[in-house]
Amino acid sequence: MSIKIGILGYGNLGRGVECAVKHNPDMELTAVFTRRNPADVQILTETAKVYHVDEAVKMKDEIDVLILCGGSATDLPVQTPEFAQYFNVVDSFDTHARIPEHFQAVDEAAKKGNKVAMISVGWDPGMFSLNRLYANAILPGGKDYTFWGKGVSQGHSDAVRRIDGVLDARQYTIPVKEALDAVREGKNPELSTRQKHTREVFVVADENADKAKIEQEIKTMPNYFDEYDTTVHFITEEEMKAEHTGLPHGGFVIRSGNTGWEDEHKHVIEYSLKLDSNPEFTSSVITAYARAAYRMSQEGQSGCKTVFDVAPVYLSLQTPEELRAKML
Repeated sequence: MSIKIGILGYGNLGRGVECAVKHNPDMELTAVFTRRNPADVQILTETAKVYHVDEAVKMKDEIDVLILCGGSATDLPVQTPEFAQYFNVVDSFDTHARIPEHFQAVDEAAKKGNKVAMISVGWDPGMFSLNRLYANAILPGGKDYTFWGKGVSQGHSDAVRRIDGVLDARQYTIPVKEALDAVREGKNPELSTRQKHTREVFVVADENADKAKIEQEIKTMPNYFDEYDTTVHFITEEEMKAEHTGLPHGGFVIRSGNTGWEDEHKHVIEYSLKLDSNPEFTSSVITAYARAAYRMSQEGQSGCKTVFDVAPVYLSLQTPEELRAKML
């Protein structure tokens, strides 16, 4: 029996989920929900239909997992608790500082509805989070470093686009090379947020917008830009289409530590990603965790979960027996 998937929001992430579902033979896309006019949204899956978001709750018995593809700034803090009462859900909430409060709100809603809600699923938070946990457990006496980029951050770009007067925006996160090299050499430097990354923002503004105000609002935005050296460029719509349509990203999780009675042996653990399409890779992670959410729900589990709570066996298409034979 196929896992029936619903998608809420059909932007870059939603389209990526649709593609990921196609590549998972135990899943089928049932519905896409949108705030736009459904007639204006063209999807690729011929067997699925598009509905207005107001129709979603009426279809709660027809969907096994609803994947929420809105933005972290304003969409997911409202949508995930709302829909976790009615569906098993997965979101990609990525405002790290607010994950604990988001977890509490979603956990209450999911338990009320006896559903499983996976939050903050993607590559960071998500796969990078797991690698930080594993490395900490293996090298308890060490230091963690996470570098992102160079690449486009969907969440940060979305946050900028919501500023009054901004028509479009792309935000690039760029590791500081000197900091990255020092970490890889095992020097264990003390690095501030500002010393590890810079941010570069390309903005298409309304012709009547106050560009100085927009730039100031970007640079002082809490949880997004206020702790970084940020450069803002105002460009034309044509320049945006010509030079910034791609959505690459990537990054590194590194932990360096020592073993031995006198800490005489040095070790560096590094996990890296090089992504041609940030949203499509994120969507693929989310879709695997949708399988886990469904399986955990079938076992009678409920409440909010993160990647830390999911055993790897729940993610795989293969049976435990196959995994032991082929991958262990």
